[in-house]
Amino acid sequence: MNRRNFLATSGAAAAAPLVAVCGRDDVRQYFELAIYHLHVGARRSRVADFYRDVALPAYQRLGVGPVGIFTVMYGSTAPSLYVLVAHNSIESVLTTEAQLRQDAQYVQDGSDFLAAPLPDPAYVRYERQLMVAFEDMPSLEVPAATMGPDRIFEWRVYESHSYRAGQKKIDMFNEGGEIAIFRKTGLTPVFFGETLFGPAMPNLTYMLAFDSMASRDAAWQRFVDDPDWLALRSDPQYADTVSNISDIILRPAPFSQI
Repeated sequence: MNRRNFLATSGAAAAAPLVAVCGRDDVRQYFELAIYHLHVGARRSRVADFYRDVALPAYQRLGVGPVGIFTVMYGSTAPSLYVLVAHNSIESVLTTEAQLRQDAQYVQDGSDFLAAPLPDPAYVRYERQLMVAFEDMPSLEVPAATMGPDRIFEWRVYESHSYRAGQKKIDMFNEGGEIAIFRKTGLTPVFFGETLFGPAMPNLTYMLAFDSMASRDAAWQRFVDDPDWLALRSDPQYADTVSNISDIILRPAPFSQI
């Protein structure tokens, strides 16, 4: 086999898992996460201001969203901002950034942020992550407006020690019925996502919504006491699937669409 054919064959093989996922665009959304590490002091609000005034209107013009903007209440020591964008297809994931760069209003209104000079950067750094929705919760669910202005969100990441272990934990949420137990006990999901690209892989990430910290604590207690959960957690096929859990409490920005 010559080098060109080898590279083509290797590339096709490497892309196969993503192609398999892309084939389910009609039933599963994609979730793009950006975590901005912020400056302290007067520059701390610059990223949030940019999303409020420039990025969110531009996403709306493209028909992309909803877009959630969140600050960290508990679980992170450095100032940061979480930006979650829901996409209806992999094409949207791949083309939205280029479309934004071609949006004259976006470029003009966001010039101070997009072309910030070295002496005055808008943020320290940012990280990006791409997830695909679980089969049993194929799209993001925006919490009911009745939750009110004091609502909080819990962001949880389950890391696994191997690909197989990670897939078994996803199976536990899907056919195992853990998502249904969440709903029954008042753990209101916003999304469940399998990480395709990002840090600390393999992992899954999900978000829950609550009226308050008190309602969050009560719902988790109902969950851990639920007989269906006690039976599910004792099923040996799901043993030793999670090696580390990260838990962060977020508060939505006043202009967040989630």
